[in-house]
Amino acid sequence: MMKKTFKYIGLVVVTVSAMLSCKRDSDYVAGSVSPFISNFDLKKAFKETDLTLTAELMKGATSVKGVVVSDFSAGNSPVGLLVVQNSRLVGGANIDSVRGMAINIGNDAAKFALGDSVHVKVEGGVLKRVNGILQITGVSSSAVNKVGANRPLKIPVVNVAQLMAAPGNYENTLLTVSNTVLEPEPTTGETFAGDKTFNDGFGRATLHTEANASFAANQLPASANFTGVVYFKTENNVKKAQLWMRTADDAFELPLIKPSPVIITGYLPDPPGTDASASAQYEYIQLMATKDIDFSVTPFSVVTTNNAGSTNPFPVNSWATGAARTYKINLTSGTVTKGQFFYVGGTTKLIWGAGSTNISSAKWIASVNYASNPGADFGAATANLLANSGNIAGIAVFEGTTVTATTVPLDVMMYGGSTANSGNVYSPGPPAVGYRITNTDYYTTINPSSRQAQPFFANGTNTNRLGFQATQANPTGGSFVRLGGIYDANSGRWRTGRSLNNVTMSVGATISTLETGTGITVLEN
Repeated sequence: MMKKTFKYIGLVVVTVSAMLSCKRDSDYVAGSVSPFISNFDLKKAFKETDLTLTAELMKGATSVKGVVVSDFSAGNSPVGLLVVQNSRLVGGANIDSVRGMAINIGNDAAKFALGDSVHVKVEGGVLKRVNGILQITGVSSSAVNKVGANRPLKIPVVNVAQLMAAPGNYENTLLTVSNTVLEPEPTTGETFAGDKTFNDGFGRATLHTEANASFAANQLPASANFTGVVYFKTENNVKKAQLWMRTADDAFELPLIKPSPVIITGYLPDPPGTDASASAQYEYIQLMATKDIDFSVTPFSVVTTNNAGSTNPFPVNSWATGAARTYKINLTSGTVTKGQFFYVGGTTKLIWGAGSTNISSAKWIASVNYASNPGADFGAATANLLANSGNIAGIAVFEGTTVTATTVPLDVMMYGGSTANSGNVYSPGPPAVGYRITNTDYYTTINPSSRQAQPFFANGTNTNRLGFQATQANPTGGSFVRLGGIYDANSGRWRTGRSLNNVTMSVGATISTLETGTGITVLEN
């Protein structure tokens, strides 16, 4: 009986195997190549020479699909160009791949509205530059099939440095450049018409408005967030970005920034040597005056925030939270001149921790024993004036010596942290609480996308921060954080945003190590 059972099982296995080996072609589910290619892939294929779009080149695709971002309603869009934006997953991850593509279909381009969803057969067209603008030519309007309307638009927020570093990513794409200032400052009655230069602190670009645009005669704002489609033109072998607004609503005017008499230019967060000593106090902040100041007449204050630890409560009183979270130092005596560096920090006044050069001859406006004494008005004594843990830390400068939960700083710089909210520095509430920011090269109080208020760090787009530098574990790397940039003391704007120009430190370094070379420049009146 057992022998018969084995024979039966063997017969079943052989039969099933034979059935599988004889499976017919019609039994398989056939796959098919997508008829659509993304703008991301089209742009990757373009090598700055005319490119005929064949199905073979496009890996079997014949068309593009996406949302229309060109808008002819106000008369400010390049004639004949239907601009379609789409995105795709890159490498299986949600890497931003939003790309726009201009398709020249002639005057019928104006028949399609912002937000229309379209399929466009581009096979046989030629991808090329015409007057500098990348576009697909040789496509008729009959190749465009509208399949929907009023689709949502994804509008990236991009600074000019990013634009110029990767023009292929952004050309023909609808985007926003935030916190810009017009150069020169517009006069009363100056209009949008023509080409205007704007600066967002990271570079300059052109705002282009056709003479017959419906908003061409509107007053040009001195400062604004601008939204529009970006094109690139080459002049004298230099590629320049042109932003074409769609309508008057694409200019969101911003209040003029109040110039700050004091700006943050550097700091020493983690010098060699122990922090846990009342005689240490090696940490300090470097600041610069943008005008002559007598602190006995016009006082200021500096507040630092340390969010180390794993169970921090949120800063419900902002920079005035005190305790272990914030420490305040008043600046109430001494004088500085415009463009002069000065220092705030511990009483030891050593440039690079234990055994290093004494720099008490530098311009010190305030020095306090922060390891033993509480801060002015708030802040517990602390071994770390400037945090060097893994969480967010920061420095803020205030006009006057009164700082409350609602006081807005003159200048702010945040650094560190694996995420913008590491250390519980912001809570949306209600009520929302966090460290207040102001309009600087790094932060803006108005969200450029939603146009809603965002008054705190880690709130909305206010996520920029500097990284931690070398630590005691790697002292040879240097950890004085020196910032470079160009500040316009007249307008309060950063012509060139602050960047890291770190100084390699040693015990024998001198004050000239901190104050010469690449650093902050204040423009003269």
